[in-house]
Amino acid sequence: MNNSQDYDIHLDVKYQQLERFDVAEIVAACDEPWFNQTLTQVNESVVRIGIVQGEFHWHKHDDDDEFFFVLEGNLIIELEDRTIDLRPGQGVTIPKGVMHFPKAPVKTVMLMMETSAIQPTGD
Repeated sequence: MNNSQDYDIHLDVKYQQLERFDVAEIVAACDEPWFNQTLTQVNESVVRIGIVQGEFHWHKHDDDDEFFFVLEGNLIIELEDRTIDLRPGQGVTIPKGVMHFPKAPVKTVMLMMETSAIQPTGD
């Protein structure tokens, strides 16, 4: 995967406050290799689910931090000077302006929290 056309990214808020959602149901219904759906809004931020396998692309977010939390699988985030390897139950915040290259060698389910203004494919 090398360009944003290969990613299935949905920025609409799928579930309103007080509306229950089930991550297992969302994962079971997903057949895309790189899927990202905004689940809900929390104040000025959103919580997104990513169901991914393969590579994203090098990118950064000039004005927004980005939090990743792995539920299942393995998310590897390459940085310019090191690699962060996340397994289930692990997370990391990538600060704004930091170039990063997310990839998942196996099907990976993660939650992300970021501002609602962020452009997921980078600035």
